[in-house]
Amino acid sequence: MHRTICDFTLDIIHNAIEAGSSLILVDFIESRDELKVFVADNGLGMSEERLREVRDPFSTDGTKHQDRKVGLGLAFTSQAVEMAGGDFEIDSRPDHGNSVMIRFPLAHIDTPPIGELAETLLAAFSYPGDFEMVVNRRLPDSGGEYSLVRSELAEALGGFETSGALRLLRKYLDSQEILAVPANKEGSV
Repeated sequence: MHRTICDFTLDIIHNAIEAGSSLILVDFIESRDELKVFVADNGLGMSEERLREVRDPFSTDGTKHQDRKVGLGLAFTSQAVEMAGGDFEIDSRPDHGNSVMIRFPLAHIDTPPIGELAETLLAAFSYPGDFEMVVNRRLPDSGGEYSLVRSELAEALGGFETSGALRLLRKYLDSQEILAVPANKEGSV
């Protein structure tokens, strides 16, 4: 179940990985008023027909999960964004990948909590596969920001296969959030 904006984000990233993307770009931009998440990839992409169906939870192409007759991820994301008065945009071209943008107004009562970004990035970076991921985190109101590159982190840690490497990665991700997010901001980190 998707309980936080980070859950929606991780689902979009996993879709990109499972679509065979070799490059995934993630922008996580949080201001006082809103949170925007952009995820772009160079994976398989979707046909125009499939793109029209993506917001229907009772529609699936049957390839990602052959035993499941529903496609809930993007449909739930779209529904949650709509309920909160935000924006959901998706663009796709076969063999050229997808780009997804979600925007949540932070003051809206139906906007889910942001969630644990460090935990989300840990899961995304350590997902198995040969792909590059670049994450940019920006907080324009405070000037806080950082960028992360999966291959650089994997090289520094010797990969993501051991619990020690994952523990160090989590500490590093936490430290980046602490440095970027103002101390008086509630609901972050």
